[in-house]
Amino acid sequence: FLFVSCSTSKHIEKQQNKAVYEALGLYRDRNDNTALYKAAASWLHVPHVDGGMSHSGVDCSFLVYTIYKTVYGKTIERNSLAMLRKNCERISRDKLKEGDLAFFNTSGKSSAYVNHVGIYLKDHKFLHTSTSKGVVVSDLDEDYYRRTWVCGGRVR
Repeated sequence: FLFVSCSTSKHIEKQQNKAVYEALGLYRDRNDNTALYKAAASWLHVPHVDGGMSHSGVDCSFLVYTIYKTVYGKTIERNSLAMLRKNCERISRDKLKEGDLAFFNTSGKSSAYVNHVGIYLKDHKFLHTSTSKGVVVSDLDEDYYRRTWVCGGRVR
């Protein structure tokens, strides 16, 4: 007979959560939405593919779309500009909370244009797709993201 106690399963879950946070480069806080962090970690290093919609390759908007549907049960737009316009209330960088969206203009077009989106995690870190590195966690304080920042978005 094999007996597994509650404490054993709790220990296994703690170890799994620890691995999730280590992969993301973050520390766990008891108020975290662990479903968000587990979903985020499951996409790490998936290659960037324009129009991609799977773990074989993904673009920024599908990454956000699928995590929102999985974690929050919400269906949002599939395009970063449409997400901002139709699903979000604009917020400033200093108001970002876990699960908010971070919008960028990496195109060089007018400053109001949006062509990139990520999900804010915490501590200035957000999950998104990098064209060269695939799905990664980056810091909003990096020069590139400071320069291309448009706004935050709180999904309604």
